[in-house]
Amino acid sequence: MLDRAVFIRYNIVSYVGGGEMKDDLNFLRLWDLYSPLLTNTQREITDLYFNYDLSLGEIAEQKGVSRQSVSDCLQKCRKQLESYDKKLGFIKALDELSGEYSAYMTQVKRWCERVKREKPEMADELKGLEKVLSSVHQDFGVETEDTENGEIIGKVFREKE
Repeated sequence: MLDRAVFIRYNIVSYVGGGEMKDDLNFLRLWDLYSPLLTNTQREITDLYFNYDLSLGEIAEQKGVSRQSVSDCLQKCRKQLESYDKKLGFIKALDELSGEYSAYMTQVKRWCERVKREKPEMADELKGLEKVLSSVHQDFGVETEDTENGEIIGKVFREKE
């Protein structure tokens, strides 16, 4: 389980703490896409480490192996997942789609605001449209807007409760 929120601003990760979190976030993105390609043991170890936040020692004790073998497994998985993405390129494609999606949502929001100003009688219908669009993209994270120009600048991802 994730117990932290991460703000992503167009492939730039802002966080408090060490640089390992950026690497972990990148690994989790790879893991979400390519984990079915790992063995059951590799999936279980990476899941325990990254999603359940267990230490190497805790995982080693649970699996009946050494801490070094858990560490080796995590490093091997990281390299495997990076190799899969280098060949398949899904992360890049998702990043491009996410950028396009944010740009479209920004344009729609600006259009709604302009039409509300120009045709106040349509305000109720536009609020309905905004509500539908909001429900559609909630699964993609909570978008953060630049308050000066209404542009969507990034997303905050939190564990759903």
